[in-house]
Amino acid sequence: MLQVAVVGSGPSGVYAAQSLVQQDRVPDVRVDVLDRLPCPYGLVRYGVAPDHEKIKSLQNNLRTVLEHERVRFLGSIEIGPGALPPARLLGLYHAVVYCVGAAADRRLGVPGEDLPGSFSATEFVSWYSAHPDALADTYAQDGFVRDVESAVVIGVGNVAVDVARMLVRGAAELLPTDMPDAALGVLAGSRVREVSMVGRRGPSQARFTTKELRELGALPDTEVLVDPAELALDPAFADPSGLPAASRRNVEVLRGWAERPERGLARRIRLRFFLRPVSLTAGATGHVAGTRFERTLPAGAGGVTGSGQYEDIPAQLVLRSVGYRGVPIDGLPFDAGRGTVPHAAGRVLRDGAPSPGEYVAGWIKRGPTGVIGTNRPCSKETVLSLLDDAPELVRRDVPEDPLAGLRAAGLRPVEWPGWLAIERAEAELGHSLGRGIVKIPDWEGLRAAAYGVRG
Repeated sequence: MLQVAVVGSGPSGVYAAQSLVQQDRVPDVRVDVLDRLPCPYGLVRYGVAPDHEKIKSLQNNLRTVLEHERVRFLGSIEIGPGALPPARLLGLYHAVVYCVGAAADRRLGVPGEDLPGSFSATEFVSWYSAHPDALADTYAQDGFVRDVESAVVIGVGNVAVDVARMLVRGAAELLPTDMPDAALGVLAGSRVREVSMVGRRGPSQARFTTKELRELGALPDTEVLVDPAELALDPAFADPSGLPAASRRNVEVLRGWAERPERGLARRIRLRFFLRPVSLTAGATGHVAGTRFERTLPAGAGGVTGSGQYEDIPAQLVLRSVGYRGVPIDGLPFDAGRGTVPHAAGRVLRDGAPSPGEYVAGWIKRGPTGVIGTNRPCSKETVLSLLDDAPELVRRDVPEDPLAGLRAAGLRPVEWPGWLAIERAEAELGHSLGRGIVKIPDWEGLRAAAYGVRG
């Protein structure tokens, strides 16, 4: 029997588990899907905006894999410093596939970035998505939109669109979601009236999808404003026919908004381009009061150059959405320049040579690129490498049931019945609040629900 541990229960990890149990080259495979959290699904649970019900429904597909008879979910297992070392984990399994994503945010690297009122978009997303780590910052619990009328979102990808949309959503629109009640109450009382979403390059190079972009134009009592002069700076704007289809559609949507007169609605989302952040400025209290940008100009080959002209955009909240970065796991090699684990077709490389039994998939393998579906072929490539190595891997003696070894290491895994107990507790919480399912936002509540079940 080939015993495999998959570290991470987001899409890349679950797709790796699926590929392992659905192949027929090594029929007797058992997979344990491990996660630091007591809940599965990774960014599908904690990264997809709560008003994106269709994307969140992907959890049902992931669930089918985790309920497979040869797959076992084991939550509340942390790998790394102060936890279970990779070497000890590998001693329990023939192979370990790390699908740990890219947990850190890229920095702007500008003065004022750490002022009160300046956050990474991930911090904001984690808060309204009920990630239990978010409550470690007591200010963030109610401070994101306190006394905020104008916000700046730096970045023009899908995450930037998500957070801009959530800032102007009304309480009635958020009530049916699984957003935690505290976050719902804060956003319901928000006075945010203007959100500027700013990119350093042009509209043809923006990373958002057209579907996400169009959602901004469908928000009630909200208008999207685009400056025609900024669109015209993009060399591809006048004739977008040579652009990829997605970029061409984006330009067409933006053109339509730019041609529409301002209507004076209650809330505004301004899409800005060719502006590079150079500093965040503070007000009299030391809280962020705005962002200074330098106007950029196209420099060819997709780059931009500074113009020496500057613009200040007032804001009491700045959300930075400029990408993610992998973080090292103590005991695994790490390429600090790329933010990934060195690999060859998914095989972890130590000093340039494959490390027997160690593999990577997802963002920690290729970097934070692609959409959810991109993880499927990425994971499949890694699994094919693992299967090629399987005849040698199974020669090593490992425990018949790795779960006993995990418990012997002092861990208390949350098994599938524990996760089902969390689901029931969240349904009961929502019912008590007169809502649908409402996520439990704190470690204590999740553990209390999970460990109340003896499976």
